[in-house]
Amino acid sequence: MQPAAAFVRNTRVVNFVETLKLALSAIWAHKLRSALTLLGMVVGVTAVVVVVSLIQGFNVYFDEKIAGIGAKAYTLRRFSFDDFKDTDTIAAAQRRNKEFTMADYEFLKSRLTLTAQLGAAALSSRADIKRGSEVLEEVPVDGTTTNMADITKLEIEDGRYFTDTEDKAGARVAFIGADVAQKLFPGISPLGQEITIRGIPYRVIGVATAKGTIFGQPQDLYVRLPLQTYGNNFGGLTRHRAPYFTGTAKDESRFTDAAEEARAAFRAYRRVPFTEKDNFGMTTPDAIMGVRDRVLGPIAMAAIVVPSIALLVGGIVVMNIMLVSVTERTKEIGIRKALGARQNDILKQFVSESVTLGILGGITGVALAWAIGQVMSKFFFQTYLSPIAVIIAVGVTGGIGVLAGLYPAWKAARLDPIEALRAD
Repeated sequence: MQPAAAFVRNTRVVNFVETLKLALSAIWAHKLRSALTLLGMVVGVTAVVVVVSLIQGFNVYFDEKIAGIGAKAYTLRRFSFDDFKDTDTIAAAQRRNKEFTMADYEFLKSRLTLTAQLGAAALSSRADIKRGSEVLEEVPVDGTTTNMADITKLEIEDGRYFTDTEDKAGARVAFIGADVAQKLFPGISPLGQEITIRGIPYRVIGVATAKGTIFGQPQDLYVRLPLQTYGNNFGGLTRHRAPYFTGTAKDESRFTDAAEEARAAFRAYRRVPFTEKDNFGMTTPDAIMGVRDRVLGPIAMAAIVVPSIALLVGGIVVMNIMLVSVTERTKEIGIRKALGARQNDILKQFVSESVTLGILGGITGVALAWAIGQVMSKFFFQTYLSPIAVIIAVGVTGGIGVLAGLYPAWKAARLDPIEALRAD
């Protein structure tokens, strides 16, 4: 039984190889027509795979550079995402939500048990930064507590961040971004050097590691001061300079519990009734990703569905060409049937040609998508061509090839051999 089973398997393999050879030779015999036939499918696959690669790349880019997922921190701010639905909602939130104060910060620090570190920071103000005759105009200047460097996982290229003592004393020290260091201190170390902001000198104590850009916007052009120093020299920690708070959990597995504890404690501190919504906003990485998915999800779906129409058109073109091929090869089909070919053999031959066309279109489309992705990665952000996307793309085009070839193959298989041999 085993030799017989092996013989059957070998026969099937031989038949498959022969059928594939026939399909490839038929496609190669009409190279230009085959190429034009595949054009719609290639365009469709390229567009869909490029869109998927862009979406995956953007999600990673968003998580790493915008959402700050790596920090795994929650943030308490005056307003929430929902407060910006429309002008009426914004106006109501401005009346309801009070500015944060450092007294709020001290209260939360003393009450939270699941939070490892709670830091405070203020939004930036723009100011000219001077060093001698060199001037950088409209540079963002902000202030933070000392522990914000650890909370945000700030990478320091040279020097250090400021200390609690410097923050409490309102010391005139500054931590600068890589672009500020490069433009004001070319070729020399900025550590210990002075810069002037609004007529006040500050000693540079540290330089951040370069982070690059986000959508073309520089992330290394900034000056950071101790929070108290920033408040003292920029008009107080109020209005747009009012602080916001960022915290991390003692145990990352209980991050959600730590965030909820902070939310509940702040509601109690502000005496928010149980039936009313928060009069402040809480942001977590999951919340940011949720907003991203709600906004970009429908756009991404449309961006995938629209190019997919080209795949449908490509399938129709393949079916049309296969019908033409059946008509052109009627006599060949008659000869094969006269020599003993069964309907199943003819069916396999034409379906194989159609599937091969589809798979070639899929492979070509994926290759073009990869090339386009490489170009986009150099000029925008890194794209990701996942193996799953490649397998799905080739599988879908192969499936379209099967569907497009079934009717022409069925028509060829049912031809009467005598009538076929009489064909011109």
